[in-house]
Amino acid sequence: MTDPTKPPRAWQRMLSGRRLNLLDPSPLDIEIEDIAHGLARVARWNGQTKGAHPFSVAQHSIAVEHLAALTDQPWRLAALLHDAPEYVIGDLISPFKSALGLDYRAFENRLLAAVHRRFGLSESLPAPITKAIKAADRLSAHHEARLLAGFTEAEAVEFFGPAGELGGLADELFTPWAPDEAEQRYLACFRQLAAGRK
Repeated sequence: MTDPTKPPRAWQRMLSGRRLNLLDPSPLDIEIEDIAHGLARVARWNGQTKGAHPFSVAQHSIAVEHLAALTDQPWRLAALLHDAPEYVIGDLISPFKSALGLDYRAFENRLLAAVHRRFGLSESLPAPITKAIKAADRLSAHHEARLLAGFTEAEAVEFFGPAGELGGLADELFTPWAPDEAEQRYLACFRQLAAGRK
């Protein structure tokens, strides 16, 4: 039985053994292995996608990093980590986020700021970098919607904007990977980008 005089638990234990306080996240409690593991098991589109496996947030993040076409390593790393908070809070679809309002976004932004501090990025990114990552996020969402989530081309354009052709990249980026593969690819991408900063 819980003690009603105690505040409710606001932390989650990670497989690394870290205890992340969701209301006051410390960069010291954030590990890339926990992020990769969690994101590889969080489904985009609430799992309503075609394929043998859910399309994971980890795979989406790799697609966004690629599509953003940024050249500086820190900004490429920021693109890869753009949805990192979802390793603990899940991937709420946009209509639900809108219904929850700004308090949810502030909560998500606090987690992202802690992730940025943990990996040596500034808490807030320059406006052109944020814009490039958001454009890549929408481009990925457009292709995911059309190729995986049953949207028509007209619906994908209406909700996510127009998208150019990806050529042979479509199969590589948007064929859902098994969770273990998504986790390993996410970690490999992170390590490559982190190594490039040294």
